[in-house]
Amino acid sequence: MKELSRLNRRHCSALLLALCTGGLPLISSGQTTAASQAPVVLVVGDSLSAEYGLQRGKGWVALLQDRLKTEKVQARVVNASISGDTTSGGRSRLPALLKQHQPAVVVIELGGNDALRGLPLDMTRDNLGTMARAAREAGARVLVLGMEMPPNYGARYAAEFRQLYRSVSESEKAALVPFFLAGVADLPDPTRLFQADRIHPNEAAQPVMLGNVWPALRPLIPRR
Repeated sequence: MKELSRLNRRHCSALLLALCTGGLPLISSGQTTAASQAPVVLVVGDSLSAEYGLQRGKGWVALLQDRLKTEKVQARVVNASISGDTTSGGRSRLPALLKQHQPAVVVIELGGNDALRGLPLDMTRDNLGTMARAAREAGARVLVLGMEMPPNYGARYAAEFRQLYRSVSESEKAALVPFFLAGVADLPDPTRLFQADRIHPNEAAQPVMLGNVWPALRPLIPRR
């Protein structure tokens, strides 16, 4: 028993030494403070932002965090996207997210599922406007990612759906990416950058999506 006790003490000492000397990763109090003080970019979206069907860390939101690090922009990304979410879901979730994360920027990527479910366009517009207004009143800058519907939905519906994002952007003083999937869904071969379901962009499409977002997002992030 004494020998076992000595071994246990030796093991504990070795573990403590590893923790103190970097044998296991530690986050210093300075690093923790710096991370907590960095402006938060909150992304509220659906499956397009929630890495549906993708390996974790390969979606455009994860690539955004990498881009911020590469560009030496002090900001922290919080991805609050849920696959299948609608603007109604985002609207109901947003107040708690704003309170919890106190973001400097809110990126709203919602609306596609509203259209797929045939929900009224006025409701989608109202939900997006309410979200943008709530974020702005909480002190955040807002970026709305616009979507478009395929031609089989009809020219009139597609035009009205496209316009609702611009309407929200103008009325709520939010920045706008007119078409989040530009260079992905409008290619001559529309299946090339999509998964087998032909709904969700594949891994190769994610840098293109980030490329659509970055020019509009970067000016919104506070410089430190």
